[in-house]
Amino acid sequence: MAIKTSDLNARLFGKANKRNVSTPQEAQQAAKEQTQVIELAVAGESNVQFELVRIPADQITKQTVVFAENAREQSFLNEHALSDVLVTLRERGQQYPAVGRKRQDGKIEVLDGSRRRMSCLLAEQEFLIYVGENISSKHAKFLSDVANAHKPLSLYEKGKEMLARLESGEAEDQKALAKMFQCSEALVSGALKAADLPLELLQAYPNVADLGRPTIVKLHKQYNCLDQGQRTQLLEKCRTKDGFVWQRSESQGVARITKEVSETIEAWIEQLAPTKKGAVAKTELIKGRASYSRKGTSLTLNLKKVDDTLMNEILDLVAQKLN
Repeated sequence: MAIKTSDLNARLFGKANKRNVSTPQEAQQAAKEQTQVIELAVAGESNVQFELVRIPADQITKQTVVFAENAREQSFLNEHALSDVLVTLRERGQQYPAVGRKRQDGKIEVLDGSRRRMSCLLAEQEFLIYVGENISSKHAKFLSDVANAHKPLSLYEKGKEMLARLESGEAEDQKALAKMFQCSEALVSGALKAADLPLELLQAYPNVADLGRPTIVKLHKQYNCLDQGQRTQLLEKCRTKDGFVWQRSESQGVARITKEVSETIEAWIEQLAPTKKGAVAKTELIKGRASYSRKGTSLTLNLKKVDDTLMNEILDLVAQKLN
């Protein structure tokens, strides 16, 4: 179930701060008011003090990095994927600070807030982040996972998580994954197919999170019909010096751009590996009653007005001839 940003921050900052916050409502207000120092009980265990840091827009890439184990694919974060954040950010600034930890090299590792980080970069706005020290990798992963509950992951990102569980032995098959992730086996299958696709192909779309299972399954089937050379040519078309496919579109709105991208990729695949088409002519044997068509060594017989007795006689004859 998706968690609202306000509820998420209440969960993250629900333990205490300098004003001895004890309720989710007070914690939410503390985060909103950007209290300078907040104490957080990470994963309900050790308490860590986080200090608010303000990073100028032109220093964000120099001073911060995104947690390597963050399940969210950072290359998918563009103005379309972040439209929900960018609107508020441009109107009122960053409402809730991100959460991170200080690394040994002095850089700040963003654990919760990679979407806010990229939005600040795109909007050229100051980035606010609560920074703590001496946070273990286990607790860093907890903060990252809790944060990702707010905005659902794309099928590709879910598939990567599922694939990791299979490779680690935590899950033995798709049925086990469905139980583990509390979803249908069909969704697991679609997510794994998405994870099997190259990033360059998915980056062709304006917002990968909008791609549903039917689109992913079709794309996977089309891509896997190509040989290695054809795949390389397709991916070269997907990203050129002029940018990704969606960036070359003149359409307006994510839905229209997405449709255009799908049609473009389908046309490229058809050019690389044309579908073999050959209408099979039907030959009429008895007008209105029987016709047949032949393709290679296959024979298709079409009969009309056949009762059970005649059907059994014909099937017996066929069986005798083919045995």
